[in-house]
Amino acid sequence: MLSRLFSRGHRIVTRALTPTVTPSTASAAQQERRASTSEASLKRTPLYEFHGAHGGKMVEFAGWSMAVQYRDSHIVSHTHTRQRCSLFDVGHMLQTRVHGKDRVKFMESLVVGDVAELKENQGALSLFTSSSGGILDDLIVTKTDQGYLYVVSNAGCAEKDSAHMKERLQEFKAAGHDVDVEFLEDSLIALQGPSMVRVLQPGVCDDLGKLTFMTSVLTPVFGIAGCRVTRCGYTGEDGVEISVPSKAVVSLTEKLLANSEVRLAGLGARDSLRLEAGLCLYGNDIDETTTPVEAGLVWTIGKRRRLQRDFPGADVVVPQIKEKTQRKRVGLISAGPPARQHTPILAPGGQIIGEVTSGCPSPCLKQNIAMGYVETAFSKVGTALQVEVRKKAVPALVSKMPFVPTKYYTGQ
Repeated sequence: MLSRLFSRGHRIVTRALTPTVTPSTASAAQQERRASTSEASLKRTPLYEFHGAHGGKMVEFAGWSMAVQYRDSHIVSHTHTRQRCSLFDVGHMLQTRVHGKDRVKFMESLVVGDVAELKENQGALSLFTSSSGGILDDLIVTKTDQGYLYVVSNAGCAEKDSAHMKERLQEFKAAGHDVDVEFLEDSLIALQGPSMVRVLQPGVCDDLGKLTFMTSVLTPVFGIAGCRVTRCGYTGEDGVEISVPSKAVVSLTEKLLANSEVRLAGLGARDSLRLEAGLCLYGNDIDETTTPVEAGLVWTIGKRRRLQRDFPGADVVVPQIKEKTQRKRVGLISAGPPARQHTPILAPGGQIIGEVTSGCPSPCLKQNIAMGYVETAFSKVGTALQVEVRKKAVPALVSKMPFVPTKYYTGQ
């Protein structure tokens, strides 16, 4: 099951750290050498050794060796996150600072969001888009009160994103603009779940009751200086992401795990949690062939940006907002065996009208959930469809997302 949780650019390959040939074609020694070479080629977060010491099952993900689960099963980790609090290593994500007086103009030349309207220490989900309106990546942009923008984007797109930003940086500097880009080496961990505040508040001076969803603060955490705490996450639960100097990440992780509320969780639980929350995974649910309108992400496009049509691909994307696109991302609940990525979605008459992009059994709902793209005429909530699983048509129903209500903290 876990080997199929991710695909395309974000596929978890559980075989990546084991021999890929049989004894009939290679000796055991050859297999061992090839496995070691495969493992050695993967990037590692500063918590790599820590994962192994705590029973982490390591797999390949976006070119990194990451823990997919620990001694607890995927279901136990998922449930613990919903009920208490889990700690995730997300140190593979790309963290960037954008400096200079023209930093906002620079960032807005790359993304669809209205960065200028953000308040100090406020962030927003945004999208890198291409000139044809496709989504190059999703990211969070935060306007800090330290005079720079703090950006977090996906590990699987790190090389593409950094090259894209560097290319635009050269153009801006050549035009005389004051801007610079700094790619960080800091670690990133995510503390997610309803008991997050009880765990973290004793370790920070700032009142977490004032830190609302998508806001950020630079603060020591349990005595470790240089940490940035951002109230966000990828689970649908209340939580934070903590950017911490890499030399101190093991120490901070140990301090957080000293609280009995906290358990380590891996990519398996992270994937099922985000799917229950209706959140997209880049490379599965959105990519360069998908526009923000098709993906149901129009809300990420600032109103001013729509009027001015000054973001990449605006001439393609803005007209789509008023006109219906040919396809649309929807949520699905189905019976029988779960629908996985690339599962065909069928109309009641049996014709193929779309494809599943992510799917799994929901630990909370005890039902199969999925998201995918269908022809717009079949996208209304409540529409009865089918998914073709193991060459059999299985009933499915178009459902609202999120499948499980989100619990982001807004201060109310």
